[in-house]
Amino acid sequence: MTSPRFSGSSLHLPHSNPEPAGRAGQTRPRGSILRRAVGGAAAFAAIACLTLAGCLKHADDVPAQARPAQLPHYNHVVVVIEENHTADSIMSPGSPAPEMRALAAGGASFTQSYAVVHPSQPNYLALFSGSLQGVTDDSLPKGLPFTAPNLGASLLAHGYTFCAYSDSLPSPGFEGEQFTTHPGINEYLRKHCPWVNWQVASPGKNQLPASVNQPFAGHFPTKPDGDFDSLPTVAFVIPDEQHDMHDGSIAASDTWLHENLGAYAEWAKTHNSLLIVTWDEDDAMTPVNRIPTFFYGAHIKPGLYREHITHYSVLRTIEDIFSLPPVGESAEVPPITNVFD
Repeated sequence: MTSPRFSGSSLHLPHSNPEPAGRAGQTRPRGSILRRAVGGAAAFAAIACLTLAGCLKHADDVPAQARPAQLPHYNHVVVVIEENHTADSIMSPGSPAPEMRALAAGGASFTQSYAVVHPSQPNYLALFSGSLQGVTDDSLPKGLPFTAPNLGASLLAHGYTFCAYSDSLPSPGFEGEQFTTHPGINEYLRKHCPWVNWQVASPGKNQLPASVNQPFAGHFPTKPDGDFDSLPTVAFVIPDEQHDMHDGSIAASDTWLHENLGAYAEWAKTHNSLLIVTWDEDDAMTPVNRIPTFFYGAHIKPGLYREHITHYSVLRTIEDIFSLPPVGESAEVPPITNVFD
């Protein structure tokens, strides 16, 4: 592994009969309602927490888990979360997202990927902590700062690095609910950045330092000659409201992803690293809530994969890649394993 160098109410998904077939007709276990998702994959390794305060590490009472043999041990995993679109609106031929469709075609594309709930914020919490944390809407959560287990704190406690890079975040460690440089236009929104809910000046167990909460601009490498080796083990990238399809167009978001993550995606293929792109929820507030999700990078077998996965499946896969104890509902689902060579 490359050593880090830093640079109104909740609607639960009721699916009960997930598609059992995997790629090329492989059968997959169905699981119970609580274990609906057949894992989702890949994790990026080594995202240092930048040249600020450095990430504090706290002992974890739960021992590390054995990594499944089918999972590669990545150097870097980058997770990008887009907003409010159905799988068909992005993946259908002729959609205004050609760059995203090209990445999906060159990687593992999940045709039965589902968000967990409506509205937006609880899905981010589910992907980051395996729990909705009692949150049922998009308002500032109560009971902050949280102390529940989460992916970022688990990575730090087990000797890895973690950092989140948010588009239009005005400054490192910013805790405000929103920020924009264009009055009347939404840009940065805290509800899409769950790690801020664990952020404190002096982190206790399961909490996070401000140094893991970074602006995207000037901190995440975007050029083909970028220093991608300096990234942390796992990084989250959050486009702002104009670039994540929430307020801006699909085409604008597709262009933003290509211009800002395209170089990393190509680098990842030959540097034992992974890109995960998913969406928070669909765009209709329906019980179906089927979203696009795809993995692109090293050790990925390109194809369409039909097993039923959720945000908990993706979280469990990242945890298992780095032999981390699963947190919350991710403990109730298996990791995705069949997309890796």
